[in-house]
Amino acid sequence: MVRWPNWNLRMDVTLLSDVSAWQRLGGADTATEIAQQPALWESLAQDLSRARDRLQAFLGDSLNDPNQRVLFTGAGSSGFIAEMVADAINAQWPAEVRVVHTTSLLTHPALYLQRDRPTLLVSFGRSGSSPESVAAVDRVRADVDDARFLDITCNADGELARRGAGRADTCTLLMPSASCDRAFAMTSSLTCMLLAALTVFDRSSWDARVARLKQVAALAREGQAQWDAPVATLAQGPFNRVIYLGSGPLEALARECALKVLELTAGRVLALANTPLGFRHGPKSTLDGNTLVVVLRSVQPLARRYEQDLLEELRRDGVAGQVLAIGPHSDIGADDEYTLVVPPLHTAFDDPWLAPVWLGFAQLFALQRSAALGLTPDNPFPDGTVNRVVKGVTIHHG
Repeated sequence: MVRWPNWNLRMDVTLLSDVSAWQRLGGADTATEIAQQPALWESLAQDLSRARDRLQAFLGDSLNDPNQRVLFTGAGSSGFIAEMVADAINAQWPAEVRVVHTTSLLTHPALYLQRDRPTLLVSFGRSGSSPESVAAVDRVRADVDDARFLDITCNADGELARRGAGRADTCTLLMPSASCDRAFAMTSSLTCMLLAALTVFDRSSWDARVARLKQVAALAREGQAQWDAPVATLAQGPFNRVIYLGSGPLEALARECALKVLELTAGRVLALANTPLGFRHGPKSTLDGNTLVVVLRSVQPLARRYEQDLLEELRRDGVAGQVLAIGPHSDIGADDEYTLVVPPLHTAFDDPWLAPVWLGFAQLFALQRSAALGLTPDNPFPDGTVNRVVKGVTIHHG
């Protein structure tokens, strides 16, 4: 279900499939990379099935060892992937699964590494060449006696893939080649790496994991078809502030959604992220008539009740320009604006698995808002002050 914005705006919106229009607007790569995601996830399911034996041989029985530490890591959007998946994976295995951004691992390694504790570092990297990603591997290899590395990356020619080749302590898992985004912002690269991690580390049968991945792709395809035009219209609204709210694993999704707005609008639209419960503790003061608030709905009934309380409060207050919700259809929040009916396959579709579906909404909005502001979404920073692959980082040792 979609409820359209309630203001009168021009309706000559550019749809995601209009490649020639996006070429004129400087956003063809971003639009293509958003649109291709469901198909890429289906390709990913096939790639993972082919890599199954290799992955299982590398992981062995390590996840059943309570002394085993697994660190999911990355920087920026890649770090948000780690945040979205780590808790759900930790809940399934005796091993200790934690998330630590490379940007913290490099500055405070003693807080996360123990020399005598077996450690698997799972790195996410679109390019696989950011200075922090490479340095994090070097740091763990130097500081942990029994260290191994699973590099989930989109770039076969990146530093992670090249440096890990031929090493017994390293397994490189490459995403479909088209996921190595050409555009500035991470879109299909992020969702492929996220779903790959969930598939590899899930405890259910392999066939069940692959089937779930394909069903997530089908949901995302449905979402794109339903949301394309309404989101394009929404993005023409007078919003100079956007706030995404999510709980549990969806808090990291909210941060990624906000980052997409900041990146693609070159900071012209202030975007923030928080939790529905945390929002009242100060951040609510950011609301004004030009603020769009988006609540990312959980599949968990308990979380949804907290979300519903805040949604009703914000709508009663009438301060924000618009308040809307996106997520699985449910009796709790039956009037949510952007919903999809999620198949009731027991608990298979938990929040991390559905996060890429809801992220599609935020990617669409950021793309359209960028174009509405007259920017070029494929490269919002033509002066080079912010780069696709981070530059200017000096790695220090000590």
